Amino acid sequence: MTYFFADLPEYAAMILFGVGLSILMLAKNLVKKIIGLNIMDTSVFLFLAAKGYVENTVAPIVTAEELGHIDPSLYSNPVPAGLVLTGIVVSVSVTAVLLSLVVRLNEEFHTLDIDEIIHILRKRDREDLK
Repeated sequence: MTYFFADLPEYAAMILFGVGLSILMLAKNLVKKIIGLNIMDTSVFLFLAAKGYVENTVAPIVTAEELGHIDPSLYSNPVPAGLVLTGIVVSVSVTAVLLSLVVRLNEEFHTLDIDEIIHILRKRDREDLK
C-alpha cells in the first residue's frame, strides 16, 4: 500500500492523460477539444515533475569554494524542471494559436461543432463542383 501512495502523482498523471485524451477524441466542440489537449499537456508536466523530484536533495547552486569537493548525489537534476517550464511556454503558445483559429472558424461558420463545420465545407465543395 505504501508503494501506491509513493507513486500517486504518476497515477494521477496517467488518469489525467486518459481524461484529456477522451475529451479530445469524443468532444465535438472545438473549445472542449482544446481543453482536453491542455489537460493532456498538464498531465505530462505533472508526470515529468514527479519523476524529476528526488527527496533530500537541494538545488544545484555551487559556490567557488565548493567546486573541488562536491558530492553530486546531494543535488537535484535541473533538467526535468527546465523541460516542464519549456513545455508550459509551448503549451500556452499552442493554446493561444488554437483559440485564435477557433475564433476565426466561429466567425466564418457561426458554430464550434466540428461535424457541422465539415458538413458546411462538404456542401460548399459540392456546390463548387456543379
